[in-house]
Amino acid sequence: MQISTDIIKDYLIVTLQGELDHHTSENVRKKIDQQYYNNNLLNMVLDLRGLNFMDSSGIGLIMGRYKSCREQGGSISIVSTSSYIERILKMSGLLKLMKVYQTIDEAIVD
Repeated sequence: MQISTDIIKDYLIVTLQGELDHHTSENVRKKIDQQYYNNNLLNMVLDLRGLNFMDSSGIGLIMGRYKSCREQGGSISIVSTSSYIERILKMSGLLKLMKVYQTIDEAIVD
């Protein structure tokens, strides 16, 4: 699992590549939370275009970040072009809570 972060306006942009599963989710969570809280950000964009696998631990990670953003008065968006990832998000109910975009620019503008 590779994770990279960037800050654009008041958004933490998190780019994930590889497999988001029970082996990697805790480390990813720590890195995301550290960047989010240390920089006093409101919003988050999770770029999942580089994921080739995600299990329920990934869903838990996304749900936890959703709660963090809501507590700060912000929002979270997802960038994905994978029908596999979008199917998982839909089955989990996360698409009722957040929007999925094709690009980071689209996610930030909304």
